[in-house]
Amino acid sequence: MSGGRPPRGELRQLLLEHLWRTRFSTLAALLCLIGAILTELLAPWPLKVIFDRVLLGKPLQGALAVLDGLFRFGALPAVAALSAAVLLLVALGGALSYVQVYLATRSGYEFAAALRQRLFSHIQRLPLAFHSRARAGELLMKASTDTAAIRDAIADWGVRSAYQFLMIGGMLVVMAVVNWRLSLVVLGSLPVLYLVLTRLNRRIKASVSRQRRQEGRIAARMGEVFGAIAMVQTFARADHEDRRFALENAANLADGIDTARTTAAVTRLIELVCALSTALTIFVGAWQAYRGYMTPGDLLIFVSYLRTFYKPIRDLGKVSVKMTRARVCAERIEQVLALEPQIRDRDGARVVARLDGDIRFERVSFAYDPRHPVLEEASFHIRPGQKVALVGPSGAGKSSVIALLLRLYEPRSGAILVDGIPLADYQREALRLQLGVVLQDTTLFEGSIRDNICYGRPQASDPEIEAAARAANAHEFIAAFPDGYDTVVGERGCTLSGGQRQRVCLARALIKHPSVLILDEPTSAVDAASARLIREALERCHAGRTVLVICHEVPAAHAYDQVLSLSEGRVSAEVRAAVPVRLRGAG
Repeated sequence: MSGGRPPRGELRQLLLEHLWRTRFSTLAALLCLIGAILTELLAPWPLKVIFDRVLLGKPLQGALAVLDGLFRFGALPAVAALSAAVLLLVALGGALSYVQVYLATRSGYEFAAALRQRLFSHIQRLPLAFHSRARAGELLMKASTDTAAIRDAIADWGVRSAYQFLMIGGMLVVMAVVNWRLSLVVLGSLPVLYLVLTRLNRRIKASVSRQRRQEGRIAARMGEVFGAIAMVQTFARADHEDRRFALENAANLADGIDTARTTAAVTRLIELVCALSTALTIFVGAWQAYRGYMTPGDLLIFVSYLRTFYKPIRDLGKVSVKMTRARVCAERIEQVLALEPQIRDRDGARVVARLDGDIRFERVSFAYDPRHPVLEEASFHIRPGQKVALVGPSGAGKSSVIALLLRLYEPRSGAILVDGIPLADYQREALRLQLGVVLQDTTLFEGSIRDNICYGRPQASDPEIEAAARAANAHEFIAAFPDGYDTVVGERGCTLSGGQRQRVCLARALIKHPSVLILDEPTSAVDAASARLIREALERCHAGRTVLVICHEVPAAHAYDQVLSLSEGRVSAEVRAAVPVRLRGAG
């Protein structure tokens, strides 16, 4: 499915689509479930025949009269045939149950995989404003444990619920046929059980909701601390983080205990109601058998059903907790799927194969928070093929210019033109392919250097990868590794130095052959030698493309065609300097 706006109730729609795709296996699973229930309902009847016909010598009546033929050759062969029937019913029920469980489990896992894929795809396309507020740990919880809870609800607990409801209904019908007066005693316990389950399930849902939110905060806290473990250890703050984590962990423990206590209360109350109903049913049934209103075999059948009847009801207490947890997880996922990506392509958006690189900001205003504007009617013009430096102190809005060019955000007012065409008229993916970006945060993925470079262009050949690395002054240090381009870097490229990561990121941008190359403070966090290599690479990469460099210092005038200064949300007149000058407040 596309990354556009999900329709209302998309989780339900996804489930219906999945059931339609798997309709044949779903139908087979339902038939097997019904078959397994029928075999279980039939299982006590051979025992009734043995009890009434063999032990008590009573003639068989009604539909059972056709079994009189079994006794033509004596009681022992008839008992053997009835015993074999019991064995056959158990074996057939086991086989049907196995097929049903396999089909339902497979369906649940397939749906969970599809849901996880849909959620991952949707989250990727949500605006950066969402990601700046969301906590990664909680999103991971929704994509992993929440989808797993829904999977279990479909594959296991949902099937159990269906089995239990069908079994209860089937047994009520059979018990009514055997003795409708006695079945009324059993039926009278159901409203009480319903009230118990309904009232306590409301408490369970509230407790589970708190628990899932707390678990999301715990996952977010762990991700935050583990992601900054070097800082935690450097500042000797492990004990402090232990205390912060202990507070959230204790709150989660309290919610978990409350859920367990409520679950135990549901189970005990259900067992008490079932025990009272069973005792009353046995008393009334024994009295009716004594008075001749029913045979002892009928009472035996009834008691056998009664014992099986209350087992699924007791299980419903446990199942309801699991289903409530799955419902809470589904609501959490639905909240994310209901979010609409704020930036969408217009109908007929341009798909461009190459840009001239003419960039114009016309009175552009932008703010992450309306109370704190970042850009205020900023205007500037970068001509094709120019090398431009945009300087300014931290927080002046330099990185926001990049975000606006990439259409990660939309301006509040004003116009951004690329090659004289409004930015919003371009198809986003095509536009971004023409913009090579090296961010200040040099993010690499765990994998080989080759994979990280061709992340910018997956179809790139080995010669193209090497050419991009050479252009970025990265080939020499890559070739010095024992495994060369197949060297595996750690998560976020932690096994490489800052300068090496920066040059690999530059190669990743260059392999796209972009029309516009944008670098966000490329030399701010590297040593002097790496900075020199990066500047040399920029000189080589400038030919045939527009280059925009974000930096803190005003560079030498001869190094750039334009040097623009951004301060208080506005771009001032060009700045020209013979030597680098440190801006006040830069950092």
